[in-house]
Amino acid sequence: MSMAPQDFFPALAPWVAGLDDTFPGAWIKPYFAQWEVLHILSIALLGGASILLNLRLIGHGLTEESPAEVERNVRPWLNLGVVGVIVSGLLIGSSNAERLYTSEAFTAKMLGLAAAIVLTYGVAMPAARRDGLLGGAGKLWAVVGLALFGLGLAVFGTAKLVSPGLWHVILAAALIAAFVTRGALRIVYLLGLGVLVIVQTAATHVMIPADDFARLDPVNKAFALAFTAWILGMAGVQVATSARDDAAGPAAKALAYAAILVWVMTAAAGRWIAFA
Repeated sequence: MSMAPQDFFPALAPWVAGLDDTFPGAWIKPYFAQWEVLHILSIALLGGASILLNLRLIGHGLTEESPAEVERNVRPWLNLGVVGVIVSGLLIGSSNAERLYTSEAFTAKMLGLAAAIVLTYGVAMPAARRDGLLGGAGKLWAVVGLALFGLGLAVFGTAKLVSPGLWHVILAAALIAAFVTRGALRIVYLLGLGVLVIVQTAATHVMIPADDFARLDPVNKAFALAFTAWILGMAGVQVATSARDDAAGPAAKALAYAAILVWVMTAAAGRWIAFA
């Protein structure tokens, strides 16, 4: 089943078709590339500030500062990034509305953006201001944010010509886990990743011909699940074993992982709009 905006709001088709011929779409179109650069830079700014904040909640990164200090320092950049993403996104969207209207990747991006804002402003920032303690309101917003994140992942993972983009999210999760795990746990984690990479490479480049998509697709999907399970398992062990060493509890640490990855998914879905 298609999950593009046109499937949910079919009555908007005539209005969407005329957006690029009226202001501001018609004015933006000749300068689309410049506004696209601003959009990407805003996402990078948002993502970078979010990574700094959430890594601190996990117990890594700017550990010489308290979570509250990190939150206070990155807050202006987060706010600037959100404004930049929304404003530039609305402008470039108005000049390219029909493509977005028919894109399932755009649906995933919007769900990801909503989840990212909820998890960042409703969960991560309030928790950081309390030096890692997750309040009642934060728990409620966490449920909302994770539900939106889950919906975004479902759309991204099942959309035609888009689902391979989920490997960006898996890779980001792998890198975060490699950064935050320590000692013997890191060695075990990296060895497990190495084995999975070797086995997948052998299966999809040696055992199965490169053009045998009927067999390659299910194998790659199985490996995507295997990588995800391994990464999440090791991240869970890290959260559990490090909880006693930092003010943030296990729930706040786990949500910090999600708050980073949801921004990755949002950016990846945006890049995959061109392939849909």
